[in-house]
Amino acid sequence: MTSAAPFGRLLTAMATAFDDDGSVDLDATAKIAAHLVENGNDGVVVSGTTGESPTTTVAEDADILRAVVDAVGGHARVIAGVGTNATAHSVELAEQAARIGVDALLLVTPYYNKPSPAGVLHHFSSVAQATDLPVMLYDVPGRTGLAIARETYQRASEIPTVTSVKEATGRPDQTVFLNQLGYSVYCGDDAATLGYLAYGADGLVSVVGHAAGKELKAMIEAYVAGDTATALQVHTRLVPAFDAVMGVANYGATTAKAALELLGVLDNRNVRGPLVPLDDDEVAALRAGLAASGLI
Repeated sequence: MTSAAPFGRLLTAMATAFDDDGSVDLDATAKIAAHLVENGNDGVVVSGTTGESPTTTVAEDADILRAVVDAVGGHARVIAGVGTNATAHSVELAEQAARIGVDALLLVTPYYNKPSPAGVLHHFSSVAQATDLPVMLYDVPGRTGLAIARETYQRASEIPTVTSVKEATGRPDQTVFLNQLGYSVYCGDDAATLGYLAYGADGLVSVVGHAAGKELKAMIEAYVAGDTATALQVHTRLVPAFDAVMGVANYGATTAKAALELLGVLDNRNVRGPLVPLDDDEVAALRAGLAASGLI
């Protein structure tokens, strides 16, 4: 692991397992984390979008983090998602995560309330200053309705603990600007990974990594080593999986959990509302995409 890739090359934004009654299944969640680390991931992102963080309580977030740290802490980086649209709530989550002993924080742009650039900076600064942990900002306007302004990036780069960005705007070329400000950049869109690497990104925060960790790690390492032909071959092989996991309307936690069920890591694909689990036809399509990529 180099200083240019502070959290390694491959992270997966991991799913949170639920029992049939809707409660958090901590043993199964720990099993997901162990599966990811055993299959090429340098770290895991807990309680992000794929972890269904809008549906979990502060107490549940703590239990989930403890289970993951116990399962893979010391073997992989554990990054806690603490992004909400209420600054005080995010500060509370950050302080809690620090007490539990995670390695870093993921902080998404506040969603729904659409603060000004000054408001976004205030949010980032307040959360970053609540602990000494490294902070990875997360820019995903397709979900939040708000992109991080360049002036906000410039000001946030002055905060010592704000070190990296999960970039999911669909603008891989923005990596150059972010690198010039000193950020490490992680692609936030599996299918766009090679494009981001070409512009100087350090790695990937994945969803497809639930099923293709070893393959994604090999693709990234080949590219970084200068073997772009092999990297493209691996990418091409994974296109059906990218489409099956991320290219459908009901994607994300739903497809990640269904993939884990198909792989035998989970025994169900339960999600919390407003999400609904994949139906049988959707599972069949997911299975076909994973099979076409040689993953099952």
